[in-house]
Amino acid sequence: MTAMATNPKGYANPHLLIAPADLVDSLDGPDAPLLIDLRPAEAWAAGHLPGAVHLDLFGISLIDTDPAPLKAFLWILEHLLASRGVSASRHVVVYDEKSGMRAARAFWALEYFGHEHTRLLDGGFGAWQAAGHPVSAEPVTPQGTSWTGTPSADRIASYRDVWDRLAATDVVILDTRSDDEYTGAAVRAARGGRIPGAVHVEWTRNLRPDGSFKSADELQAMYGPVGVTPDKEVLTYCQGGYRAAHGYLALRLLGFPHVRNYVGSWKEWGDRLELPVETSR
Repeated sequence: MTAMATNPKGYANPHLLIAPADLVDSLDGPDAPLLIDLRPAEAWAAGHLPGAVHLDLFGISLIDTDPAPLKAFLWILEHLLASRGVSASRHVVVYDEKSGMRAARAFWALEYFGHEHTRLLDGGFGAWQAAGHPVSAEPVTPQGTSWTGTPSADRIASYRDVWDRLAATDVVILDTRSDDEYTGAAVRAARGGRIPGAVHVEWTRNLRPDGSFKSADELQAMYGPVGVTPDKEVLTYCQGGYRAAHGYLALRLLGFPHVRNYVGSWKEWGDRLELPVETSR
């Protein structure tokens, strides 16, 4: 089988995604992956991948990345993942309605905690359903574990990490929010605007109309011209770290070696009046 056949989108890290056709063949047997559905509870209850457990992380955000609150936030994430059955040895597939930010946030969290076998379902539940694969409305009771991860400090950023790098020439700050948030027209914190020097690629641009990720060539054509290149450390941010996680995953697919998610994102930065901001208004 040719490399293009096994990696049709040309990613440096194709193993971070799994297509519905590949996943359906691995659902039965002792090596079946743990499936985690990140959609709202009512969507999961109406129909999910067979055996998928539910986990909605959407309301779990952090607006203070000083050491103590950051430590507590990460403990909560780790505990929730273990409560859904995550273990070091079992493969995990996360998904939401498409290749979306909810699943990307869970993907980032698992990578932060050092889980070595995490994939995102490319195209999500929508692609799964469109392909005619089985859907179940049966309730699934998670089997919790005592798993604890091995955190990777180079996958996360606090406001201090960002602040310390504002003048660095080997760092690029990537804003994944909407155009209006980036310019300051939409204000979603004490102040509107952006982190000084941040470049802008809205997270939805990572996706094709069907909700799956664009190819490597398509992604590189967006990121390269604004200076997001693999020789730099990239700090991604949005409002609360979800869209930022999507940008993180897109760059991981491209093989970028140094990408961090600023989990406090604009809500923290905009509320901290001592931190500088830029606007386009």
